Amino acid sequence: MISHLPSLPALTEALDCFREIFTVSPAPVVPQIFNGLSLCKIIWSLNIADIWSCENACTYKKTNKMLIKNFMIGSYQKKSETFFTYIHSIKYYMSKHHSQSLAPDSPLGPIGGQRLYSLDALRGFDMFWILGAEDIVNTLAQATGSPFWAGFANQLTHPAWNGFHLYDLIFPLFLFMAGVSSPYSTGRELEKGNGRKKVLMRVIKRGLILVLLGIFHNNGLHLRPISDIRFGSVLGRIGLAYMFANIIYIYTKRNTQIIWFWSLIIGYWLLLKFTSAPGFPMGDLTMEGNFASYIDRTIMPGKLYLGIHDPEGIMSTIPAISTGLLGILTGTYIKKSSHNGGRKSFWMAVSGVVLIIIALIWNFNFPINKNLWTSSFVCLVGGISLLLFSLFYYIIDVKGYKKWAFFFKVIGMNSILIYLSGHFINWEYATNGFFQWLGQLTPVLYAPVVMAICYVVVKWAFLYFLYLKKVFLRV
Repeated sequence: MISHLPSLPALTEALDCFREIFTVSPAPVVPQIFNGLSLCKIIWSLNIADIWSCENACTYKKTNKMLIKNFMIGSYQKKSETFFTYIHSIKYYMSKHHSQSLAPDSPLGPIGGQRLYSLDALRGFDMFWILGAEDIVNTLAQATGSPFWAGFANQLTHPAWNGFHLYDLIFPLFLFMAGVSSPYSTGRELEKGNGRKKVLMRVIKRGLILVLLGIFHNNGLHLRPISDIRFGSVLGRIGLAYMFANIIYIYTKRNTQIIWFWSLIIGYWLLLKFTSAPGFPMGDLTMEGNFASYIDRTIMPGKLYLGIHDPEGIMSTIPAISTGLLGILTGTYIKKSSHNGGRKSFWMAVSGVVLIIIALIWNFNFPINKNLWTSSFVCLVGGISLLLFSLFYYIIDVKGYKKWAFFFKVIGMNSILIYLSGHFINWEYATNGFFQWLGQLTPVLYAPVVMAICYVVVKWAFLYFLYLKKVFLRV
């Protein structure tokens, strides 16, 4: 046994501090902290037998200990005081660099990029409305006859053509968040030294998988004539927009990405303003007369969602790439900016307000329209997405208030799975199996409300079970 060992509580505290630093401190800090001292030297300074004796006091799992034991056995010669010297040096260094301190607003975590808690929570909040929350609102509107709930329920529908309802935000917000995560996924691969070609293949593969999943979601696994298959889909739009936005990200710098963002939506605006379907006046933006729908009718195989128009058509994917790029620019700002968390939230909010103002002005010439994914629509949903993300980021990642968001995080970590789940799980049957008795005990007027709530509970419980088992659908 090495003499002069610290007490068990002191060792436990040091280990906790060590874990905290390697969980929270951003990648650029680590080399500066150690000044050439390797992680091995720090671990070597510990008496492995004492680490082993900390089983009840520390949260190290057996596998972690075995890794340390196998790596270190027979190699430690230094006294454990060395470890504490390093720990105190690290803590002192971190305290002198507030922008990279162990505060809750530290930009993304572990040496390479931890998942943003706020991003998973916002993704879950987004999916919550199509998970079943819209049915809760609709049944409340019917049961109460309240103008408030009726107005809320109306917001959870799509306008027939021009205009904007809150329900229109769900799809582009998800695409925006896919962009935000790119600097922490695609960017991390590049930082590891993987070649652009290798990363490009991974991005293309993921995009095409989403396209195939979208076709499955629309049509199921049924053999049918191509003319009866709808190829345009929500997941397909996300896959293609994500893919092209990431290709731009891989091969360009920030300023060029900004140019791409504006070029795509300005170019799309000019295209639709100076063209039309045959037989219609130039700049016609009706469902029948706009140029984008005409091109989709001409070249898209299979059937279109509305017969003469598909809201997830080929042409309207062009401005959707800008939605993904806006997310990428936001994620890059969060990851690389030296601003503290509060300033990041502020500037994201300011940018969101500016985009909303641009959208409202542009709306006079190029109407806000989700079906066509117009340029004004891109700016509007981009601005709202920035406002929502800045709010979630500030509350959760800057201020550290996370517990309230766990409900949404569980949904957000398996968002694609729950979106597809209706094809292989009869959720209504499952809800009735568990809670039909509760609906029968509820007054008739409010029974649909109770069952709608139970429907969400059953889905969330399923996702929570998967969360506990660490089962996540990755594309």
